[in-house]
Amino acid sequence: MGYRVNKSDEEWRAELDAEQYAVLRGASTERPWTGELLDEERAGVYTCAACGSELFKSGTKFDSGCGWPSFYESVDPDAVELIDDTSLGMVRTEVRCANCGSHLGHVFPDGFGTPTGDRYCMNSIALDFTAES
Repeated sequence: MGYRVNKSDEEWRAELDAEQYAVLRGASTERPWTGELLDEERAGVYTCAACGSELFKSGTKFDSGCGWPSFYESVDPDAVELIDDTSLGMVRTEVRCANCGSHLGHVFPDGFGTPTGDRYCMNSIALDFTAES
């Protein structure tokens, strides 16, 4: 997919810290229960930590008990890119920022009790949060 934000690997490494780079550009996963945004409860917007693209609204965030911030839908279907992920010997759906291609996490169809039935399980380090004023 062609992304609106295209940077070289060297540019990404210069802009992101080592842990952000590992998650956003290397599809790594932060340890569960460690993310700064896991317990964020204020109203606001979650954006891509790599490019600033708006991804999720706080009203779609819910406590799924999985150890990572969870949302039941993105701000717009075109805000994220969904990709089949067969790593780790299983089939999952990877979620990437549609603006820059950065890895955000995975989406699972097990968000019981949510309007969509989906659980977007996102790495906290892949997101920035801006509270409503």
